[in-house]
Amino acid sequence: MTRNLETDMNTLRTVLGLAEKRDFIGAAALAEQTLAGGFEHPMLLNIVATRLEQQGKYEAALDLLQRAVAMAPSDVGARHALGLCLQRVDRPADALVHIDELLRQHPSLSIAHASKGNALMAQGSLGLAKRSHQRALELDAGSVAAITALASIATHRGQHADARHWAQRALTIVPGYPDAIMSLAAADKADDNLDAAESLLRQLIMDSRSGPLDRARATGLLADVLDARGRFDEAFETYSACNAALRQIHNRFASSDVIGYTRAATSAIGRLDCSKWRVTPAAPSAASAGHVFLLGFPRTGTTLVEVVLEGNPHVVSLEEHELLADGVINFMREPLNFEPLADIDPPALDALREAYWRRVRDAGIDVAGKFFVDKHPLNTLKLPLIAKLFPDAKILFAVRDPRDVILSCFRRRFQMNPSMYEFLTLQGAAAFYAAAMELAHAVKNTLAVEWHEIRYESVIGDFDNQMRNICEYLGLEWNPTMGDFAGRIQAREHATPSAAQLSQGLVTSATAQWRHYESHLSPILPILKPWIERLGY
Repeated sequence: MTRNLETDMNTLRTVLGLAEKRDFIGAAALAEQTLAGGFEHPMLLNIVATRLEQQGKYEAALDLLQRAVAMAPSDVGARHALGLCLQRVDRPADALVHIDELLRQHPSLSIAHASKGNALMAQGSLGLAKRSHQRALELDAGSVAAITALASIATHRGQHADARHWAQRALTIVPGYPDAIMSLAAADKADDNLDAAESLLRQLIMDSRSGPLDRARATGLLADVLDARGRFDEAFETYSACNAALRQIHNRFASSDVIGYTRAATSAIGRLDCSKWRVTPAAPSAASAGHVFLLGFPRTGTTLVEVVLEGNPHVVSLEEHELLADGVINFMREPLNFEPLADIDPPALDALREAYWRRVRDAGIDVAGKFFVDKHPLNTLKLPLIAKLFPDAKILFAVRDPRDVILSCFRRRFQMNPSMYEFLTLQGAAAFYAAAMELAHAVKNTLAVEWHEIRYESVIGDFDNQMRNICEYLGLEWNPTMGDFAGRIQAREHATPSAAQLSQGLVTSATAQWRHYESHLSPILPILKPWIERLGY
């Protein structure tokens, strides 16, 4: 069928005009009709994808945007929209590929620098993200995306006065901008102005311009405000609503079975012939004075311990980097069987160790003469690999009242992946916790690992003595200045859900929070009871 070029161009102009007037429904309807008629154009695909995103249909939007980029690789709008959509479905590494390509083609494109900063933020790299956003502002002083991101970075670091400054600046340009509203609400909450925070968040949730992810995030923050007000039943309902929305947005993880994988790993340990588990000392080429794995389960206080240890001049650490990928690929794929790992020959073992240390070097860490702390709570699932590769490493294993652990996992918002998806329900979080703890103790009881348990409540209640004990176990000298961690946490490159809290210093109110939600936790207590008793809570 021969197309009429003039008609098609008029259609494109009409669609663009509707979009510029923010009539996205009308623009998308005409774009869909035109696409169905056989005229495919990157702008039409982009417009329809925008509407799909507004409806929370992110995967369908991705399909259209990928078609648009394949059709027109140099189309700025399509490639940028694809990067943004990938970020919205928590695929920041994939988004960076497209954004970096956009910057290669257009190095002075302010919005691309801002989008790169947002992708880096999603990966937890706050320092690099801040530099990208500052570059965006150099190129465009009115970049709302960069201004609101600087507010968000300050919020993550607990720098609420700075966050308020940036958020207010953004809102003078675009009233009602969701990220700015949330930074402002978080600042109000930090200042104990809970009425103002609640009002801002409820308005944002009801604003028709807010997308599904914005509403979900605002709902989670509203739940934090309600918790701070002591309205615990209402807070729990609001946390549940937030998580239900996130489950819908991230439903691509619903088919993952991280709990089944963890249980399979425990079974594989049970089948292992331990007489074949040859202890081979780690290669001396690593040159570190000591090697420490800081493990546990998320929300057990590992970030607190790490940032305290970092205050010792003889310690370097790396925050939740994937350093064991080579060993996982080779020996921890399903169906799980650890016999090949038990039988690995020394040259192959040394190659995996070198791959680990190479990743440390690539991350910019010099371990020579230092104690290296590899902090990653869910590396607990990789304990069989750690025990084989680094039998002379020391394990710091953090524990906390299981009820507080599960409640905290349920209440916090994480970068989404199959493991974090389980935290969106109490049942999933509890089952995952029990499976991870079973695996950890199977490795501890079966394989030769040097293990020191850290009890969160003891660290909070008797900080100096507990940290001295940890330092003694590691062979480090305790220095009271190590306890001055509030400033250090704000300057860290990477973000964790506990960073803003730790920026206030040692907070003792984080224990026994579960009592406020005891009735809501009752359905999962049978899952947690064995560990409550085993850990002595």
